[in-house]
Amino acid sequence: MQTIHACNHTTAEALYPFDARGIAKRFRHAAIFGALDALQPGETMRFCNDHDPLPLLAQLQARYGAHLTIEYKQREPGAIVIDFSVVG
Repeated sequence: MQTIHACNHTTAEALYPFDARGIAKRFRHAAIFGALDALQPGETMRFCNDHDPLPLLAQLQARYGAHLTIEYKQREPGAIVIDFSVVG
């Protein structure tokens, strides 16, 4: 996959970077849920992490269902980038 560097800056296209690597592990899930709850339909959070968050993805699917799309942009060891988009 192509390397994505979007977690290092903001963009103008309703794409909001969220770098989980800088958040203490005990706060990460709460921070992620809070950020996703703040998104409006059509907005996307670009999530960057150092590991593949499979348990988190299951929690997100259970909580948001069809109102959230999950798309991997990069899936390499130590460099995971996922777009979470809110659907109306």
